[in-house]
Amino acid sequence: MTPSSVDLAVTWLAPEFEQRALRLADQLGYSCHMPGQPVAALLLQVGEGGLSLRATEAGAPGAIRVDFVEGALAHRRQYGGGVGQMVAKAVGLKGVLRPTVLDATAGLGRDAFVLAALGCEVTMLERQPVIAALLADGLERAIQAGGEVAGIALRMRLMQADSIQAMRDWSLPAPQVIHLDPMFPHREKSALVKKEMRLFKPLVGDDLDAPALLAAALDLASHRVVVKRSRKAPAIEGPAPTAQLTGQSSRYDLYGLRKLA
Repeated sequence: MTPSSVDLAVTWLAPEFEQRALRLADQLGYSCHMPGQPVAALLLQVGEGGLSLRATEAGAPGAIRVDFVEGALAHRRQYGGGVGQMVAKAVGLKGVLRPTVLDATAGLGRDAFVLAALGCEVTMLERQPVIAALLADGLERAIQAGGEVAGIALRMRLMQADSIQAMRDWSLPAPQVIHLDPMFPHREKSALVKKEMRLFKPLVGDDLDAPALLAAALDLASHRVVVKRSRKAPAIEGPAPTAQLTGQSSRYDLYGLRKLA
């Protein structure tokens, strides 16, 4: 989608953030408005806590932002189960093995952060500029926080690009593992995911062409492609998975190309 097709405006939450909001609006191609009045269906807000996105309609969910320092991701980093987590098993972490990972559907970076926290070097692709801006802001704040979280964020590299085209044109060393998590139409129905889907749907529109996404990933990955799906969702059209990992609400379809060692 182009900026002109999305009813979104940029604003600021305190006077000291006005200039940053103006620069961001110019960068993304949206209008920038003074705070206080809903002027668009979606507002990208610049404030003390970084960037946040909220809907202005009555009854809309609260704003979302990327926070790697506190909240759910901090809890998951400390108590999430380490390499016993399903995403870690799917990607192939074991012992000292930490494959390089391309997360081609980065979204808000949760899975990428978990993998980076466990020691992987992770490159993230996000095609939607507003979502990429939220993610970049979260990474910047994580690096500024210092300590362990900054070290994790420095293992995460963000590229704002169409995933299919970027994988087809890839000129860097091939990632050992490519992680895919198409947002629509199959996704866990947690309250958090529902909130994100409601906010992101006007931005993202229809999901990426999943069969083409899988095909590009299989052509690029050197060892494995892993696809996160809702537990009962069909596999993406194309080659059949070589293995599956199934949890309570989701599963991973694994496409093995070479053995990780």
